[in-house]
Amino acid sequence: MRTAPSIFQAYCGVCVSTTSAGREAESTVTRFLESNGHRIEAQNWRTRWCEIDIVSIKHKCVYFTEVKYRSSSDWGSGLEYITPNKLKQMKFAAEFWLAEHNWKGEAVLLGAEVDGDGVIALVEI
Repeated sequence: MRTAPSIFQAYCGVCVSTTSAGREAESTVTRFLESNGHRIEAQNWRTRWCEIDIVSIKHKCVYFTEVKYRSSSDWGSGLEYITPNKLKQMKFAAEFWLAEHNWKGEAVLLGAEVDGDGVIALVEI
């Protein structure tokens, strides 16, 4: 079984860690959401039990976005890494946030994939 490399070439050809590439992907998606009318409520919202990459609001709907970065599709798309277990964790985290903020409006889970060229794919999950 092959394992994915932990260090890879990023946009500018400089070696970066997967953590810093992931953070850059989250920033890219945040800017994309803002440019499409979302108000960012939180980035990397965490409790001791769960986390959400991006929490945003648009038109009285709160969006919980999981961001996945892949420098290439050799290991599958980023969206393929939102497994049933990850989806369960996302739902738990979203419900926790909704309760903590006493949110009564609509809520949506989103998956965002950023590829090595900075192209964003955003889907409701």
